[in-house]
Amino acid sequence: MLKFTEEHEWLKIEGDVAVVGITTHAAEQLGDLVFVELPDVGASFKKGGDAATVESVKAASEVYCPLDGEVTEVNQAIVDDPSLVNSDPQGAGWFFKLKLANPSDVEKLLDEAAYKELIA
Repeated sequence: MLKFTEEHEWLKIEGDVAVVGITTHAAEQLGDLVFVELPDVGASFKKGGDAATVESVKAASEVYCPLDGEVTEVNQAIVDDPSLVNSDPQGAGWFFKLKLANPSDVEKLLDEAAYKELIA
């Protein structure tokens, strides 16, 4: 199940774990990424907390934690090659996996149709 935030993150829900990344729209707005900083495995965040940082040739931007939870895995590949986020933002360019504190909170997020309406 795919869900989205108004801050342009996507979540692929797998049980009580969410794979988190930035949307294609966000990647296009940022331009070519040159640097990605990811959270530490084991770090806990509240919804809206600054979980990661991306820098492009245009600007630096925060990636917010979409829901309360604990980081269980990070994608080292995008640290080594930030362009993966540009080439495949909703696939190989994922940022981290989040064990959700309250899996039911997923229902409060946008579905794909609502997200497309937001960016239209």
